[in-house]
Amino acid sequence: MSKGSRKPLHPAKAREVIKALTKLGFVARHTKGAHVFLKHPDGRTTTVPFHPGEEIDRRLLRKIAADVGIEAEEFMFLVDEK
Repeated sequence: MSKGSRKPLHPAKAREVIKALTKLGFVARHTKGAHVFLKHPDGRTTTVPFHPGEEIDRRLLRKIAADVGIEAEEFMFLVDEK
């Protein structure tokens, strides 16, 4: 991916993160409390906390990106797409 399409990490809303994950092929499997569990057909999984009005911090976004197997900056590009 070129440098022009990389985004610095910044906090993001859970709804935007889940939307980006669905673009990558992840499907929400179930929720438990305020957490959404997502799974990809190839077996990869991740969990996204869903607290309305709060944002997911950079450290957790980096962890979610690692779970799905892409660089954090590439993941932010997907999160920020409209």
